[in-house]
Amino acid sequence: MGATKEDGYTEEQLQLVRMAKAIGHPARLAILQELLKRDACVCGQLVLELPLSQPTVSQHLKELKQAGLIKGWVEGTSVCYCIDQKNWRTAARMFGHFFGEIKG
Repeated sequence: MGATKEDGYTEEQLQLVRMAKAIGHPARLAILQELLKRDACVCGQLVLELPLSQPTVSQHLKELKQAGLIKGWVEGTSVCYCIDQKNWRTAARMFGHFFGEIKG
């Protein structure tokens, strides 16, 4: 079996890249900022706050969830999302460590 583009990197490097990619889009950054203002949020409410269609918001929520930055659960006919506090602290630590390595 051939090498993949992820071979040769640590799991921490790969995790940091997944999180960086997830927050590297303005829509996803805006979604995270909205979720940080609330304890939980229904997807429909996010659509009202952002200049995006519901399917587009849903796709961005999926990317954020796959990166582990948010979590979601079904409540009736809606899906609620919030910041995944544990993973958020991990992301803050990892990015802080990464940026702390820069000498200058």
